[in-house]
Amino acid sequence: MTDDIVASVVRQWQAVSPGLDTGPMELIGRINRCAALLQQAEDAPLRAAGLTRAEFDLLGAMRRTDRELTPGELARETFSSGAAVTKRLRVLQEAGLIARRSDDRDRRVAHVGLTEAGRALVDRLLPEQLAYERSVLSGLDEETRSGLSGQLGELLVQLEGRLGGGRR
Repeated sequence: MTDDIVASVVRQWQAVSPGLDTGPMELIGRINRCAALLQQAEDAPLRAAGLTRAEFDLLGAMRRTDRELTPGELARETFSSGAAVTKRLRVLQEAGLIARRSDDRDRRVAHVGLTEAGRALVDRLLPEQLAYERSVLSGLDEETRSGLSGQLGELLVQLEGRLGGGRR
């Protein structure tokens, strides 16, 4: 067994309840702990640019789709709530990274797109962010990274199918 914090917790549970099946805790606990550590570490290139991961995700969604999106589409693309997207879009608009325009037929609908500054920022930051993420994972060899990615992909497909939250 790996000697990490989750292994310690599992040993404690097994000591007080020897018959307890801790298998789910071992997997989900490690996924949650990895996610928490990655969030704590934040994303150095994004932080240096004054962005949060969530804000960069919105900019990235607009860049990779290469079109204007509505706030609702952005919420679906980034798995965020509408309220959170609205708040983040306000920050990004104030920073001059996005522009909003009303729909020609329905003034209640907004379309959001990158400004030239927003596009340039994403194009500059994405390679830096990927290099940062590569360094975070550098302790794992390519075969391990690939296997883990595939296994987590399988888990994600199952969870999306069972718990919802899948894309369209």
